[in-house]
Amino acid sequence: MGWTRKDLLTMQELEPAEMGLILDTAASMKEIAGREIKKVPTLRGRTVVNLFYEASTRTRTSFEIAGKWLSADVVNWSAAGSSAAKGETLLDTAKNIEAMSPDVVVVRHGAAGAAQLLARALKCAVVNAGDGAHEHPTQALLDLLTIREKKGHLEGLSVAIVGDIAHSRVARSDIHGMKKLGMTVTVAGPPTLIPPFVQELGVKVSHRLEEAIADVDVIMMLRLQQERMTGGLIPSLREYARYWGLSRATLAGARQDVLIMHPGPVNRGIELAPEVADGPYSVILDQVANGVAVRMAVLYLLVGGRTQL
Repeated sequence: MGWTRKDLLTMQELEPAEMGLILDTAASMKEIAGREIKKVPTLRGRTVVNLFYEASTRTRTSFEIAGKWLSADVVNWSAAGSSAAKGETLLDTAKNIEAMSPDVVVVRHGAAGAAQLLARALKCAVVNAGDGAHEHPTQALLDLLTIREKKGHLEGLSVAIVGDIAHSRVARSDIHGMKKLGMTVTVAGPPTLIPPFVQELGVKVSHRLEEAIADVDVIMMLRLQQERMTGGLIPSLREYARYWGLSRATLAGARQDVLIMHPGPVNRGIELAPEVADGPYSVILDQVANGVAVRMAVLYLLVGGRTQL
């Protein structure tokens, strides 16, 4: 199939075939990272604007690298030091940027629905790089690519997503993508960090770490998003780490071929012990590397390759 969408906003709206096209395109682009000169002319003359209202390391940097490896002109914008600090609205900022004729706007914003708002208002392509606690589709796609590489397939695999489910846009995007591709998902965490009615997404719920990870193929650990929390949702970081941190001892109850994943940034000693984060089951750096390939694929399909490869 060819790519026909103007934007990439959510995993919830993507069809399995569209996910497969992105993953296959990303897999074909991974070899560019091994070249002596990491540059192809695919998006020469195109302009990508990274419009980031929230802090980011991996997502912003990988979108920049992805655009540059495809020969696009990449402009990085951040709220600090911009007219947003003077009171300019998101929509006004985006319309002013569109007046400069970009081909893609990649947006990260603290409000759920921000990317959809821009997609309706702008003629250029819009990519959601994370909107509040709503979705983060390219993170889910790089997670799926990493699992497919390591396991050889996706359908039939089981995944435990552990930690701050309530505030995690990654968890939501992963759940939508994984369920559509035939994977079984269990979410686990303290009751205060599990959103109401999460079972309606087709997932199982566990309130014990050992139970959740006992027989799964993949363990996805999530960061505690304290910047999005209000009130005392956990007694303390120490107690959270004791009951929900993945240590070498806890991991002893998991499968021998389990994959350990984390969207980053990792709070070492809280959700992951250092020896687990750096251990033989960890594929966290593979996720980071695959982030560049996935974001190359997304930019290519949106503005450079809307026909079948």
